[in-house]
Amino acid sequence: MLRLTLVRHAKTEPAVAGQEDWDRVLEPRGQRDAPEMARRVKDAYGKPDKVIASPAVRAITTANIMARVLGVTAARIVQDERLYLASPRTMLEVVHESGGAEKHLMIVGHNPGITEFADKLAGERSVDNMPTCAVFSLEFDVTRWDELVWATGVNADFDYPKKA
Repeated sequence: MLRLTLVRHAKTEPAVAGQEDWDRVLEPRGQRDAPEMARRVKDAYGKPDKVIASPAVRAITTANIMARVLGVTAARIVQDERLYLASPRTMLEVVHESGGAEKHLMIVGHNPGITEFADKLAGERSVDNMPTCAVFSLEFDVTRWDELVWATGVNADFDYPKKA
């Protein structure tokens, strides 16, 4: 079984005049939520073997904060520009090509694509919206990431900062 953990970047400050969307930074709440959600991931599923993140400031910052708490080294964090505002199909391509031999892979991306990707992968439940810093983790009965197909994720778990 392979585990895929999907993360929507943490809460971000609104863009200021003239600022590119790519350059938006985490607001204080996002900086608090990311380490808390990483602790929850670690407690529930252990440390990911590899983290693949959009290189947009808000996503890579979320990935780096979470990786530090999870104990994932910087060498195991990969930035992939294709994840910036990616479609589910593009996210699947990234997983197929970049998953390697890792048993637990984490993807950090953006809405609406990350929610749509989670929903298409889940075989047992639907995902309507992943709020900021939400985590959706699933298992797949495959031995290689390039075998991953839609609607085959099992034992799905959905968590987010404001979940009671």
